[in-house]
Amino acid sequence: MDRDEAQHVLEAALLCAGRPLTLAELVALFDGALSASDVHAALQGLQRAWETRGLALVCVAGGWRFQTRAQVHPFLQRLHPEKPPRYSRAVLETLAVIAYRQPVTRGDIEAIRGVTVGTSILRQLEERGWIEVVGHRETVGRPALYATTRQFLDDLGLASLQALPAIDEPADPTRELPGLGSASDVTSESTP
Repeated sequence: MDRDEAQHVLEAALLCAGRPLTLAELVALFDGALSASDVHAALQGLQRAWETRGLALVCVAGGWRFQTRAQVHPFLQRLHPEKPPRYSRAVLETLAVIAYRQPVTRGDIEAIRGVTVGTSILRQLEERGWIEVVGHRETVGRPALYATTRQFLDDLGLASLQALPAIDEPADPTRELPGLGSASDVTSESTP
């Protein structure tokens, strides 16, 4: 089978699939006629062939998929004017803690955020398919350990957790504050 024919088969499979397809699934299409490296090379050729189009072939955590390019999103939104779900700051903070510190317990999240995490927040993230319980901590009460899912990476278009943007280190509470001296010297006023 030549590369052009392989690219046509891959293109059809990826365009018809409702989800990302792994390299193993794509190799299985050819029933041993092509090796994984041959399929990977064909995928790269297909990527180059679609560079100037409205769709792009990308590799995400769940495998390979076609997705729309950012510059065509405003036009496509006119077809389906529904608004994407909006998430509260608490939901997004909780998701960020889980993504960057996983696996974490609810207590870990509360310690980092400094507030109680409502059950509804965790349930909303679980229903979206972005987090799941991956085990239990061996301690009193055996609290659930939460981690992000492959669906989270796929929905954000990431190949792995290493593709998450870097975060700044937490501020040093003893650092000098402009015009105030060190943060530990600042006291809040209390009302009697």
